[in-house]
Amino acid sequence: MSNAARGRQDSAALFVLSAVCLALITIISVWKLKKFKYRLINEAGGAMFYGVFLGLAIRYLWMDREEHSENMGSICSCHGLNDTPHVIMVSISSHEHCYRLIEKKGQRCSHLPSPHTAMLDPQILFDLFLPPIIFFGAYTLNQRRFVENLGSIVTYAFLGTMISSLCIGALVYGFTRLMVLLRRAADGEFSLTDCLLFGAIMSATDPVSVLGLLSDLRVDSDLHTLLFGESVLNDAVAIVLTHAITSYDQMETGNVFQTPAFFRSVGFFVGVLIGSFLLGFIFTVITALFTKLTRLHESPLLETSIFFLLSWSSFLSAEACGLSGIVAVLFCGLSQAKYTNLNLSHEGSTRTKQLFEVLNFLGEIFIFGYMGYIWFTFRHHAFRALFISGAFLSIFISRACNIYPLSFLINLGRTKKISRNFQHFMVFAGLRGAVSFSLAVRDTSTEARRTILTTTLLLIGFTVWVLGAAADPLLGHLNLRLIPRGRTHHKAYGTDWTTDI
Repeated sequence: MSNAARGRQDSAALFVLSAVCLALITIISVWKLKKFKYRLINEAGGAMFYGVFLGLAIRYLWMDREEHSENMGSICSCHGLNDTPHVIMVSISSHEHCYRLIEKKGQRCSHLPSPHTAMLDPQILFDLFLPPIIFFGAYTLNQRRFVENLGSIVTYAFLGTMISSLCIGALVYGFTRLMVLLRRAADGEFSLTDCLLFGAIMSATDPVSVLGLLSDLRVDSDLHTLLFGESVLNDAVAIVLTHAITSYDQMETGNVFQTPAFFRSVGFFVGVLIGSFLLGFIFTVITALFTKLTRLHESPLLETSIFFLLSWSSFLSAEACGLSGIVAVLFCGLSQAKYTNLNLSHEGSTRTKQLFEVLNFLGEIFIFGYMGYIWFTFRHHAFRALFISGAFLSIFISRACNIYPLSFLINLGRTKKISRNFQHFMVFAGLRGAVSFSLAVRDTSTEARRTILTTTLLLIGFTVWVLGAAADPLLGHLNLRLIPRGRTHHKAYGTDWTTDI
């Protein structure tokens, strides 16, 4: 193995070791905090906090050292006048790193990459950990309460996400026009499409953050179902809406609104949504028939393995077909819980839930840790104060425009009304997380898109750390934490629910 290849392998191993150490420190820290009944930070916030420190260390200990060595020039001890340099471009995490290999009479020496160059591609991280997270959230939903509140959840998730997306897009577009007037941005740098894309990205409330928040706090079961159900389903709408806006941006020419491109993007939105739902359901049917028509329940290990692989295949197949893998695995989780779970043996069902619980827990730590890590290791952040201020203001206004009017309409048809205190906490609990980050990090080719990524990271940190920490006092103030008398409280697989005694 050459020195360059060995150096890259050592760097990758060091990066993975750092990620594992980060996860261990996060788990131990959160465990100790929970022993002292400290509820101001959960696993997501802790992982992001330690990720920031890891990124800070790499940025100022390794990246600055590499930049210094690059400024000193490419000097190699075995470099001679007759040497022939060969330049290899290696693309890692959407960045190209150059390694110069110099051959001299059968001898090869290399400029070894510094440890920070072995960064993990975010897409690999999302493909590994996002599907189990989304599947676990859908699979562990309380089916009875979910069905009882289905109309309200769907209204918040679909219509509410549309309202939030348009509100955020319109507000930040107004702030970008103000930036142009104040000469803080070039005219046309932020198009209306960019602002609507940011609105779609930030309209996705994160099920991981919401689940981590609610699982540690004793909240009313209906509030738990409404918040968690909405956060699970609105991811699907936000993802498909983002794809539709991106497709419209690719079809239009200039900043002129084009009706054909608009209707094609709407058709793309509907087609991807329906196609992803159908593909997720197809894998549910395959799994259900396979577990019902075979004697697979005699071997719980094989039963769990088949269930896990077929469920994950719904995500991979959707991505391969140009559909939304998150939407497919989301609907697969919902339908697997209703149909396939009945065919599993008791041991197989328990193992399956525990497997996805572990993957969900570790995925939460690694993804939020990576979000903190990228704060200092991403070299091209774009900080626009007016845009960031407008974005912070817009998420609260859009959430209020979503929850309060829709709650009024929903209450017209509900027997058990959504109280005003419920609505206040739902506005407050719109936490952002992994899905918003995964959508923002896909394209950083322009200054506007880099500004969107930077602002998204700041908003995620704010909602997870600040709003997450303030949730417990707010629940006490609104009198929503205590469970009514005559009920008992349960906690299993990371979720809470109540049952009548």
